[in-house]
Amino acid sequence: MKQNKYKNNKKDKKEEQKKEVTYHDQIEGRNSILERLESGKDINKLFITRGERHGSINKIIAIAKEKKVIIVEKDKRQMEEMAQTQNYQGVIAIVPPFEYCQIEDILKEAENKGEDPFVLILDGIEDPHNLGSIIRTAETAGVHGVIIPKRRAVGINSTVNKVSAGAVEHIKIARVTNLSDAIEKLKKEGFWICGTDIHTNQYYYNQDLKGPIGIVIGSEGNGMSDKVRKKCDFLVKIPMKGKVTSLNASVSTGIIVYEVVKQRLK
Repeated sequence: MKQNKYKNNKKDKKEEQKKEVTYHDQIEGRNSILERLESGKDINKLFITRGERHGSINKIIAIAKEKKVIIVEKDKRQMEEMAQTQNYQGVIAIVPPFEYCQIEDILKEAENKGEDPFVLILDGIEDPHNLGSIIRTAETAGVHGVIIPKRRAVGINSTVNKVSAGAVEHIKIARVTNLSDAIEKLKKEGFWICGTDIHTNQYYYNQDLKGPIGIVIGSEGNGMSDKVRKKCDFLVKIPMKGKVTSLNASVSTGIIVYEVVKQRLK
């Protein structure tokens, strides 16, 4: 009986841990947490390494106290056990799960700004560092929203948030079941869909990218899926002069995204 009770307790504990993961997330790093605090979004609890009272940590603590966020001090070893990234910078925030938006919210964002909608469609990005970098670039370039798939791709987590320098707090991100259906939806709204593919003959700077535009960036290893490629109105590539014939997904994104920005400024 005791053994069964022990097993049941162990099972209950695992279930509690699952629930905690399901209903909470965490943000790490000073810039990301500052962005979260200044955005007005909820923080359930703030953990600070005991003795950390220099630099921007003081600003974080002051804003957190003003917003009546619970602040807990822990020793360095406890904080390292809790951290999901190596460089958490002495501060971890427990927050509600990331709130993805709908595609309609992205379109509304462009409408409110009086701009032609500009969307990034990410086809299977699996590296959270790449996703974080892409989101940071998208936000700085004025992209109205990012669309990612629910399956076979990384979602928004603490690493993505930290690498994005908190940009995830300021840009619309939709998570969809089917990218092909999402692209069809955008096309009905008047979008041109531009895919990136090394095997095409058209260079990105020779393509008209003005007007409502959706840029598709493929996965790190395999590029775009065949289904998504067939949905694109046209394909572009970045010239490769060296022996290495591919770029990191986040670098490719930066090059193409800022070509759109450049053309819109003309």
